[in-house]
Amino acid sequence: MDYLFFKLLHIIGVILFLGNIITGIFWMHIAVRSKDARIIGHTLKGIIAADTVFTMPNVILIAATGVMTAMVGRLPIFGTGWIIWSIALFILSGIVFMARVAPLQKRMAAMTEEHAGDIAFDWSTFRGLYTSWIVWGIAATVTPLAAAVMMVLKRPY
Repeated sequence: MDYLFFKLLHIIGVILFLGNIITGIFWMHIAVRSKDARIIGHTLKGIIAADTVFTMPNVILIAATGVMTAMVGRLPIFGTGWIIWSIALFILSGIVFMARVAPLQKRMAAMTEEHAGDIAFDWSTFRGLYTSWIVWGIAATVTPLAAAVMMVLKRPY
């Protein structure tokens, strides 16, 4: 296979991956502003589904095509700073997502599903979960964005 083919697949994976996680944060912000637990719950279900359909498969696509692009292009993965640092940031993003973001999404989704019609919905608890989700979500988003910058500029900043 051709270097440019693997590079193209890699870039498509990155676009879909970053696009999904960034739009998830956007739609969640809109849903929370509605102050309607049903809308928030519906949005969370959509975000969780989009992670399954877009985020996870593109993690595999990004990793596989990244390795193949480096191999075909004869770039030493562990000897090229911008590659190794981008991989490290990508892995860090995955760790943050799996350890913090995904569990928070599930907790908020369960909370909104269980109490969607309640007048006494515990907004204080939800707000705490949502604030943590935003903080960890930004961390899980900034790291692969930084990796993308390093990959394009070919510099380990």
